[in-house]
Formats: sequence, structure tokens, C-alpha cells
Amino acid sequence: MSFRVEEDEKGARLDSYIAKQEGIVSRAFASKLIESGEVKVNAKVEVKTSFKVREDDIVEVCVPDLKPYELKPEDMDIDVLYEDSDLLVVNKSRGMVVHPAPGSESGTLVNALLARCNDLSGIGGVQRPGIVHRLDKDTTGAMLVAKNDEAHQKLSKDIARRDVVREYLAIVRGNVAEDDAVIDMPIGRSTSDRKKQAVNLNGRSALTRLHVLERFGDYTLVKLKLQTGRTHQIRVHMSYIGRPVAGDPTYGGKLGELGLEAQALHSWRIEFTHPKTLERMSFEAEPPEDFKKALELLRSRQKR
Repeated sequence: MSFRVEEDEKGARLDSYIAKQEGIVSRAFASKLIESGEVKVNAKVEVKTSFKVREDDIVEVCVPDLKPYELKPEDMDIDVLYEDSDLLVVNKSRGMVVHPAPGSESGTLVNALLARCNDLSGIGGVQRPGIVHRLDKDTTGAMLVAKNDEAHQKLSKDIARRDVVREYLAIVRGNVAEDDAVIDMPIGRSTSDRKKQAVNLNGRSALTRLHVLERFGDYTLVKLKLQTGRTHQIRVHMSYIGRPVAGDPTYGGKLGELGLEAQALHSWRIEFTHPKTLERMSFEAEPPEDFKKALELLRSRQKR
């Protein structure tokens, strides 16, 4: 892959510049590529991570084929809200990656599921058994997992048809004036930072429904309903309207505010039709402790 350095990118360190490009997972990974001679600047190998790129430099990056991860069962505590022979509903904890990826080859939800279940659906691929939909690493809450291919196919189709209800709770910065709102703006890769998403008129359609639950002046507790499932959809939409999710520095929040460990975004409720029994089912997941303590703090401030 090759990139041309734009005017607003000149002067950046080579490792920082590469880390912002699509397909590069981290600055540490970029540094390894540079030090191993996999990066050229203007057709010459450059092994200094601190090299400063200049406008119109052509940066070529050779990413070696990555070996597939060997998925191993790992005995970890996971909060299972429901389980039968076809599916599970889990309350994913903060900091847990859903499936293996570069830099997160173990300690994922998939590793934990393999230790718990004899069978998981294979439709998600070798690295993503059972995974019907995903949550970000630091987003907590209810997730569906399929135990067989039939269940996986049915649940995936229901999500595509918007028959699966996914409701989130979020603490956002600022006062949301309207009690109810619809954010209908397309989302695509950010043009300024390729590792982020943004409202992009050339992106894919994205619709989020918002309902205010409590107002605290400088913060608001909202309930959000996904009509689509774009990457970082809620975080991007809330940032776009000027009400970023608290604790989310990537999209305008502040790290550590209100004592939060990460973004105050929680998959609170999921409702779906069971793929075999056709029973309509609904499950609620309790928010993590830092989310609850942040709400307690805001409510105590309001009483003063």
C-alpha cells in the first residue's frame, strides 16, 4: 500500500503518519514495520521511526501476510444473561475485545465462549465463531451469540431487517434540549483520520433514535435505539450534534471525566425473536459500576 503525504500531514513522525492509515492497527505495529525495513519513503527504505515526512512524499508500506490466530479456549468469567441450545445473551464487560485481532490475540469474548460452549456457529469465520454482531472494546452490555449456523443465519437476517431491537444508555456531555430526536446522517471513514469514523455524505446510511431520560445541566442521560449498525455509530452521531459520549476522547469526550474508565455507552436492552421457538424475547443488562457511580455523582450534584 502507498500513500502521498498531504500538506496538513507534513512534519509528522513516520510511525505516527503510518499509524493513521487504513489497514494499520497501531503505532507500535507501524514502528515494527519501519524497523524491519518494510517501509519506503520516495522509493528508499527508511528505518527511523522519528523520520519527519514532507508534503508530497510517497510512503510505501509492505504489510506481511499475518498468520491466522490459533483460537484457544480460555476460562474467564463472563456474565451470561440467557443460554439455551441455540444461543446465548451475554453482558460484555468493559475492556473485553469481542474477537481476536492484531494486538488482541487472546483474552477475547470468543476465547471465553470456546471454553464455555462445545459448539458455536461457524458463519462468522474461523476467528469469529458465534459472533452475530459486535460491541466496541470499551462498550459494555447485551450481545447475542449463536451456537449453530441456523440460529446465526436467522438472527443475522433479523438484524438486517431491523427486527432486533438494540437500545443503549449513554451519558453525554451538555444539555440535550429535545426530549426526542432522530439523527439520520450517513457515516463513513473520516477524511482527516483514517482510523476514525465520521458523518460523511458519501458514507453508508445511519439512523439513531434518541430519547432523554434525565438532564443534569452539563450532562444528559439518554436512551438510544439503533436502526442501523455502523461502526461507532452512536459515538459518531452524538459527537456530530455536539453532545459527545462522556469519557470518549476519540469523539469529543474527556478521558476520566465523572470517574469513568472509558466511554459511558452501554448496550442496555436487546429484544429479538428466538430463531427456533419464534418466541419474542427481551433481556436487560445492568450497566458497569463506573457508569452507575457517574450517575450517582450527577444526581447528588443536582440535589445541592
